[in-house]
Amino acid sequence: MQALSIGPVHIYFGDKSGKYPDGNQVIVQGADARVAFDTPQVANRIGAAFDGVDLVILGHVHEDHMAGLHRVPHARVQVHKADLAAARSWQGLSAHYGYPPEVLAALRPMIEREFHYQPRPDATGYADGAVWDLGAGVRIRAHHLPGHTAGHCALVEESSGVAFIGDIDLTGFGPYYGDATSDLVQFRQSLGCVREIDARVWVTSHHRGVLTERAAFIDALDKFAAKLDERDEKLLAYLREGPHTLDALAARGILYPPGVAQPWVVFAERRSIAQHLEALQAQGRVLLGEAGEYCLAVP
Repeated sequence: MQALSIGPVHIYFGDKSGKYPDGNQVIVQGADARVAFDTPQVANRIGAAFDGVDLVILGHVHEDHMAGLHRVPHARVQVHKADLAAARSWQGLSAHYGYPPEVLAALRPMIEREFHYQPRPDATGYADGAVWDLGAGVRIRAHHLPGHTAGHCALVEESSGVAFIGDIDLTGFGPYYGDATSDLVQFRQSLGCVREIDARVWVTSHHRGVLTERAAFIDALDKFAAKLDERDEKLLAYLREGPHTLDALAARGILYPPGVAQPWVVFAERRSIAQHLEALQAQGRVLLGEAGEYCLAVP
C-alpha cells in the first residue's frame, strides 16, 4: 500500500489513487490523540495505524466515506452539524440522499455489503471553524465548504499546512451535487473559498490524491470548476434545438454517460440538471413554459 507522511499527517492511498468506490485515508498523529479524516475502503487494509484512532472526523457523509467506521466502534465520531443526521441513522442518510423509495431499497443492501455501512448514532456535530488540538502543536481546523453535501468541510492540519479537501476532488468528472442536500450555488461559492484556505499541500478523497504545488492545485481547481460552465453550455445547446422537458434533458446524459449502472444515477442526473436550469432561469437565460418545457429566453 502506498503511503506518504508529511509531518504529523499520514496519507494512505486507496486503489487507483482513491478512485470511487475507494478513497484516500488521512491519519493525523498528535501527542495526545490520533485522528482519522473519513474512513474510505482503504481503511480496512491499513491495520493498527487506523484501528487505533481515537477520533474520526468526517468531512462529509456519504457511503464511501464511512466504509471503515465498523472497525473503530471505540472511536468518537464527529461530523459537521448539517450532515449529522445522515451519520446517525439510515433514516437520516435516506433523507440526505433524497432518492425515491425504490432506489433506497436497492441502495441499502449494496452499501452494507460493499461499504460495511453502519450508522453511528453516537456521532456528534461540529461547526465551521471548529478546532481540535492534538498536542505538541498539532492542530486541525474545519472549513465549511457546502455544495457536495450541506455539511461538506475541508479539514486542515495547520502545523504542516495539509488540507484535506474531500470531495472537491478535482476529478475529470467534475463536481457532484446530485443529492437532496447538495446545492449547485453553494458548490460554486465553495470552489472560490477553497482556494483561499491557507495550505501548502492539498489532499483529495479521490483521484488526484496529493498536490504539493499551489500552481498545480489552482490549475486543477480551475479545470474542475469549468465543468459547471460546460454543463450549462450543453444544456443551452440542447435548448437551441427546441423546448425540452426536464426528463428529456436528463435523458441526454449531460453528467453521466449512458449505461452507468449505479441505482442513484438517474435521480442524481435529474436533480443536477434541475439546479442548472434554476440557475439559468435566475440569470434570465432560460424560461419555463406552461407546458413544463424549458426554452431559451428571447434576447
